[in-house]
Amino acid sequence: MIDILNILIALMSIGLGCFGWLAPKFTMETLDLQRGETTMGVSEIRASAGALFVGLGVGALILGSPTAYAMVGFAWGGAAIGRLTSLLRDEAPTRRTWGFFATEAVVAVLALAINL
Repeated sequence: MIDILNILIALMSIGLGCFGWLAPKFTMETLDLQRGETTMGVSEIRASAGALFVGLGVGALILGSPTAYAMVGFAWGGAAIGRLTSLLRDEAPTRRTWGFFATEAVVAVLALAINL
């Protein structure tokens, strides 16, 4: 069962990462981001919200170790901490912000709980 959960979490990372990597405009709209005067914003979404998570998931699948899957959890946990910081420090949080935080936190806790 743990192996299946690990694979599903890695595939989820890959799948969501593909949106940022291959559909950055859709991702930017979903995240309420706007393109600036240059393509740096699109480039950043492709890299940090996209291919980074694809590489993370692919790497975990290739290595297949509890440590590799735990690193997926740590990465999602880092995202959850960043989102929580935004919830506490930025303007009034939205339902979407809370939803993203909840998703990130659940994935992080699950991946870490079954692999540490």
